[in-house]
Amino acid sequence: MISSVSAHASLPSDFQESYIAIANQLADAAGLVTSRYFRSPFDVETKSDDSPVTIADRESEMAMRSLLSQVVPDHGVFGEEFGVQRGSGLYTWVIDPVDGTKSFITGKPLFGTLIALLHDGVPVLGIIDQPILKERWLGVTGRPSTLNGKPIRTRPCKDPKLAFLYATTPHMFSGTTEQSFNRVRDAVRIPMYGCDCYAYGLLAAGLCDLVVEADLKPYDYMALVPIIKGAGGAITDWQGQELVWRPSDEDPSKEAQAKGWPGEVCAAGDVDLHQTVIKMLDWRPSKISH
Repeated sequence: MISSVSAHASLPSDFQESYIAIANQLADAAGLVTSRYFRSPFDVETKSDDSPVTIADRESEMAMRSLLSQVVPDHGVFGEEFGVQRGSGLYTWVIDPVDGTKSFITGKPLFGTLIALLHDGVPVLGIIDQPILKERWLGVTGRPSTLNGKPIRTRPCKDPKLAFLYATTPHMFSGTTEQSFNRVRDAVRIPMYGCDCYAYGLLAAGLCDLVVEADLKPYDYMALVPIIKGAGGAITDWQGQELVWRPSDEDPSKEAQAKGWPGEVCAAGDVDLHQTVIKMLDWRPSKISH
């Protein structure tokens, strides 16, 4: 069953406007690091999951963590490179310093820094920051999303046959996810690849219609939720369920915290198109234990 995407969600009563300023400061801090290393010589290491990592990934996440420890020491942090640091309350920052490391290391300015603030597992604030192109998307629950401070809206497109689709790479799909994705790919007007988080920004700005991806982790998509919703779009897992993150306390490692959560994301600028595509995906995942 497809869950409805609430158009009337509200911020938590204890949300502070300063959190928005902090999110922008985090993006600024990460951007200083990534801009310094972009198209410069550096070593590329391989992580245990065979994905690449650079000094820019690690230094930019450390810069964001350092800032958070100073301004909101009671908040939790979950980052791609250094795992989970528990907070004493309901707020957790979920950060990906360089989403699109392969783009970054090959000099393509379509990577981005992803910053999300979650309240009890629900994303209420999100930023996509592209420091080279100097583009920053901001989404806050219940408010219009912006690109560089100007309000943005998704565009209407109810028919998959008219839709422009993005996914980072066809290699992110295999087995049953590939079968489901291919049904959508074959139905749209034009499928395209290679934008990482930047594709979601394009969707929010009304420049494309669909992003359908798999093999993602919570830090890859939590920041996208408030941005897409605040621009009038819809974003869920492939079953139409809301994207939330409420991990177990048993294992604080980043690998454990990223497991057991939807790796499949479907975003659409048009809510009707989103529902059509969810039905087209007809996704039946293996059991997910939260």
